[in-house]
Amino acid sequence: MAYSNLLRIVIGVDMDKSNNSKQTFGATDGEPAWYCVRSKPKHEHIAAANLSKLQVVETFNPSLRSRKATRRGPVWMTESLFPNYIFARFPFEQMFDEVKYTRGVSSLVHFGTGYPEVPADVIEELRRNFPANELKLSSEVPTAGDQVTITSRALFGLQGVVLRTMPAQRRVQVLLDMLGQTSAVELNLNSVVVERQPLPSQLLS
Repeated sequence: MAYSNLLRIVIGVDMDKSNNSKQTFGATDGEPAWYCVRSKPKHEHIAAANLSKLQVVETFNPSLRSRKATRRGPVWMTESLFPNYIFARFPFEQMFDEVKYTRGVSSLVHFGTGYPEVPADVIEELRRNFPANELKLSSEVPTAGDQVTITSRALFGLQGVVLRTMPAQRRVQVLLDMLGQTSAVELNLNSVVVERQPLPSQLLS
């Protein structure tokens, strides 16, 4: 499932149908509630940090930690689960303007003039699956069937499917599709990075 589709489920709104009368749009009773905040590109952590400085605002930025292919070799990177989106809990009428104009924030997710609340139990479920706002998904040793990206210079950026691993020799056999032909190549384990693995099944049910 794509992360954009998961975000639709988390918010509880069909993004293609903004006039959903069943949603609660911007609580007016003064009680804090969770909302989805859109950050400026690649500013999720900045937006979350600045929002956290506001006295009555709580933030949650679920993140993934995984190995990525770079020309310097595989490196560990932390990325937001929902790129350009974080969650913030605050009293809507009291803090709307301050949240909206916080450094790093682009806007609050809204549909027409409505700002849907994110159910608190959904946030708690995310927190159970992403303790301490971070979850390491990629494995050091890929397994048969994993899709990997190659980081060695000659084949940099190519993707293939793991046929088998040889942990004792620190080697892996990968099936590649090159120029319309498939071939198996044997590589050092340090030359491949496992692509992002599926989210925990609890979040997709």
